[in-house]
Amino acid sequence: MSEHKATIVWKRSTPDFTYKTYTRDHVWRFDNGIEIAGSAAPAFLGNPNCVDPEGAMVAALSSCHMLTFLALAANKGFTVDAYEDAAVGHLGKNANGKMALLSVDLHPKIAFSGAKMPAPADLDWLHDKAHKECFIANSVLTEVHVIAGS
Repeated sequence: MSEHKATIVWKRSTPDFTYKTYTRDHVWRFDNGIEIAGSAAPAFLGNPNCVDPEGAMVAALSSCHMLTFLALAANKGFTVDAYEDAAVGHLGKNANGKMALLSVDLHPKIAFSGAKMPAPADLDWLHDKAHKECFIANSVLTEVHVIAGS
């Protein structure tokens, strides 16, 4: 088991505190000393120059899938040279009428080299296993689709 900690810091910076005037800007601080500027998504009065929680969740799902995929590919003897994913999260109302990240589409593009190249069945297995083993995907109810090769 391991622990993963984050400290979120927000302070009022406006003279008044109303829904339309308070800042959504805040800081994410991690144990390794990294700080990330966070805010709400622009559609929710946030700062477009900061990371919003929904985008961070999409990035976390994509990153976890990639890291799991890379480990599996290495263990199978495939050499990955590059991996890029233009992941897309879809926000909407869930069955209870609450706003939620309803699904995330992963669009990985992967470059391989070496004597052992994956067949389409290998890629299907790698993506399926990566999704099933991804810590983040196993932690959320959001539906995640892997749309490889798009």
